[in-house]
Amino acid sequence: MKRLAACLLLALVAVSHINCAIQASPGQSPSGKSGIITGADQTEKYLPYLKGKRIALVANQSSIIGGTSSVDSLLSLGVNIVKVFGPEHGFRGNASNGAVVGDEKDAKTGIPIISLYGRNEKPTKEQLADVDLLVFDIQDVGCRYYTNINTLEHVMQACAENDKELLILDRPNPNGYVVDGPVMTEDKFKSAIGIHYTPMTHGMTIGEFAQYLNGEGYLKKPCNIKVIKVANYNHDMPYVLPVKPSPNLNTQQAVMLFPSLCMFEGTAINEGRGTYMPFTILGAPALKGQYSFSYKPVSIPGMSESPRHKDSVCYGLDLRNYDISQLRKSRQIDLKLLIELYNAYPDKAHFFMPGRAGQDISTFDLRIGTDQLRKQIIAGVPEAEIRKSWEPGLQQFKAIRAKYLLYP
Repeated sequence: MKRLAACLLLALVAVSHINCAIQASPGQSPSGKSGIITGADQTEKYLPYLKGKRIALVANQSSIIGGTSSVDSLLSLGVNIVKVFGPEHGFRGNASNGAVVGDEKDAKTGIPIISLYGRNEKPTKEQLADVDLLVFDIQDVGCRYYTNINTLEHVMQACAENDKELLILDRPNPNGYVVDGPVMTEDKFKSAIGIHYTPMTHGMTIGEFAQYLNGEGYLKKPCNIKVIKVANYNHDMPYVLPVKPSPNLNTQQAVMLFPSLCMFEGTAINEGRGTYMPFTILGAPALKGQYSFSYKPVSIPGMSESPRHKDSVCYGLDLRNYDISQLRKSRQIDLKLLIELYNAYPDKAHFFMPGRAGQDISTFDLRIGTDQLRKQIIAGVPEAEIRKSWEPGLQQFKAIRAKYLLYP
């Protein structure tokens, strides 16, 4: 009852809770008859292309046709799916962030499910031997540190190396309106949470990002791709995700705040992991007395088993009613939050987390893709000057990005 009440309250303040009730965004129709129509929902455009081929599907819980799993839908339409490749969080999307995911068989269909977040990060030659065509259908949220674009590159590499074609069923980017943040330019900042020379938010769909990877030489040789475009879509259109894209992005509010709040993962601040409100709250025990809002992170299987400050009361900011429209108007990530909590944190020498054992680079710098932002925050550089320092890289990236856009 408490959870239902919470959902109704969030609905009243126009925050769509993905786990409770999904409403179509302006111009979107759940029936697929008008408004935004995902690539997957346009079966008439690609079903004939799949017939008679052995198909491998790169998919997770966000891969749906209508309201049904793409695997089940395509099987019912006579498509021969021989295996499924799953990204971080697994095929069902119930593994915690960073958790190694093993191979398995789908209990319902018996189809082999091969993890691309376990023993290997890209399909092997042997795994592709009985595949004629790969189909990529995963919802992304438009951030460099969201690992679906890493999986996309690894799959494209495997396809190129083994002369396999990749069909991409494109989906809207809910953060497609914003291209912002520092551009990663140095190899030393590459990691599992950032392998591309893009800003923190790149403003591209998966289909556009695939063209970018091909065109900008990320692959040893280009991958043969075919994109089923989203119908009736442009990057400025709001899009409410019909399924949570990962365990800790369980509300639309979290999806929209993720580009701004994920920066805190490299700091002493808990960003809501270990609660059912991830990426909508921020806090730490050391902020007691400075903020009245409080919460206690705990271990939640399938979401966060070991969240920062587990079992300790954190004090900080409640952003569940944060006005997302302000982000859309500014077309920027919210840098003020990072500056505010750094200034409020009493032990500034330990605000930014050091690198893991054997790493010389801090976890914050790896997430951001540069050490400049950390240095600027510590030095007290005003937000306007920080943003000004991003502009040359952003303008250069936007010019490159423009070559690969599929939508206005």
